[in-house]
Amino acid sequence: MAEFVTVSQMVQKLNLEVVSGSPEGLQRSITIADISRPGLELTGYFNYYSHDRIQLFGSKEMTFAQRMIPEERLMVLRRMCTPDTPAFVISRGLDVPEEMLEACQEHDVPVLRSPIGSSRLLGEMASYLGGFLAPRTSVHGVLVDVYGLGVLIQGDSGIGKSETALELIKRGHRLIADDRVDVYQQDELTLVGEPPAILQHLIEIRGIGIIDVMNLFGASAVRGSMQVQLSVYLEAWAKDKKYDRLGTADTTIEIAEVDVPQIKIPVKTGRNVAIIIEVAAMNFRAKAMGYDATKTFEERLTQLIAQNSDD
Repeated sequence: MAEFVTVSQMVQKLNLEVVSGSPEGLQRSITIADISRPGLELTGYFNYYSHDRIQLFGSKEMTFAQRMIPEERLMVLRRMCTPDTPAFVISRGLDVPEEMLEACQEHDVPVLRSPIGSSRLLGEMASYLGGFLAPRTSVHGVLVDVYGLGVLIQGDSGIGKSETALELIKRGHRLIADDRVDVYQQDELTLVGEPPAILQHLIEIRGIGIIDVMNLFGASAVRGSMQVQLSVYLEAWAKDKKYDRLGTADTTIEIAEVDVPQIKIPVKTGRNVAIIIEVAAMNFRAKAMGYDATKTFEERLTQLIAQNSDD
């Protein structure tokens, strides 16, 4: 979890225009992902002013501010500029009142602007800050993008997770993180994984050591982050253990308070685990689209039993 994001970082990430702001002001810290729409504050009501949040001014706020007399507008905006106010952000490319520039320059609060609408801009800022500031949980495994599906490969140490990931990369899929995956909850149903900075683009293969996937396979073989949509657990084949052969065992694993579907694949000599994971990813996506081979088989079996009973 990052403790803060600087205003300058957000400006670069979201391509915002800096209307006003010194280099020192642009280094102000943003510690909260929530965005404030200061409608009540413009009326003079500051009892619950969220002074430590980004202040977003859309058409409604700017229209109301324009109806105020200049002296009153300057007084209210000065009151909104506190030592921990990160920045004022103007949407829709609206003109910035002189009083806002004066108040913000007095307190070194940056004024930023974007041509996009308020709702979309609020969503983009909240999504970026929420992801950057969200608490991280580290899980052991390898995260790979398989046909656009985030597959987290887990299993006991030495079972072959990294080797399987390497085979998937050779088959055209993309590596997100090897050995340790930092995950965070984007929302109640969405889990996102990314590599620790020190392990980015790297993968460890026993007997060879550390290899740089981006250097060996190109930029198309790696990805910075990915939603974790499926967990694949590799386990050593046990002769006496019964395994799911029809795909009826729907199991999940909880990671960072999000339930992730999980399948278990027994590993033994002669099984191409990479191809099995590819098929598992395609089958998972087919089920999400309403195509379930298990149900089709069960329906055919029911029809066959009914036919034999009639005979």
